[in-house]
Amino acid sequence: MLEYAFFRNALLALLILSIGGGLLGSYIVTRRLVSISGGITHACFGGLGLGHFLGWSPVGMAMVFAIGSALGVQWLSNRGSAREDSAIAVVWAAGMAIGVTFVFLTPGAVPELNAFLFGNILMVTAFDIMMFGAFTVSLGVFYMLCFRKIMASAFDPDFMTVIGVRSALYNGVMMLFVAVGIVLMIRCVGIMLLMSLLTLPTLTAELFSKRMQTILPVAILLSVIGSVGGLFTATIIDVPVSALIVAFQVAIYGLAFLFRKK
Repeated sequence: MLEYAFFRNALLALLILSIGGGLLGSYIVTRRLVSISGGITHACFGGLGLGHFLGWSPVGMAMVFAIGSALGVQWLSNRGSAREDSAIAVVWAAGMAIGVTFVFLTPGAVPELNAFLFGNILMVTAFDIMMFGAFTVSLGVFYMLCFRKIMASAFDPDFMTVIGVRSALYNGVMMLFVAVGIVLMIRCVGIMLLMSLLTLPTLTAELFSKRMQTILPVAILLSVIGSVGGLFTATIIDVPVSALIVAFQVAIYGLAFLFRKK
């Protein structure tokens, strides 16, 4: 399979996104942002539908919706205007409603709908890989420069504010990375399975360690193993790659849980 360019592109994209997904997943699980990330993921559907209806880039509009929903939820919860779970529910429902409405108003078929819902890693291009690489490098550099402040702001933002550190700034930047990462990773596994890919490697790593310095590399390694294993298994079994990737991650978590319990 490595003789085919599309398969090499898929493998390289998964390796790059596994690193970015491990970094994002560790932050999401640490801050208990799984529900927010799910809301952002479904809000992207509104951008997809609106982009197709207007004839604009669906991915670009999904990015706008993702960033807007991420910052909107954080702004509403920080101001106390609405509870975080309430803001997530509004963003989630609004995004799906807008997306479904404009998809049905768009004349003809929407070719990217299935790929958005279920992912299609075999269709990534060299330009996509460049985008994935730029995102992962930017996220990695931000982690290296501000790791202690990112973790402290995630665990105890109130204390960081008291000692004069702008925790809202670091959390806001990380939410931007989460929003952009979600849009990029949707191309791989789709909206249905994205949260499993982001959270399961970190949850597995947390079974054996509570130190973020250990969780990060283990989560990245498990993400790589699950992604590559799912891709190569899809060459044998006629099942979508995204479903097999998540199945691998679930199996790894199950085995790790049984091993730790024993």
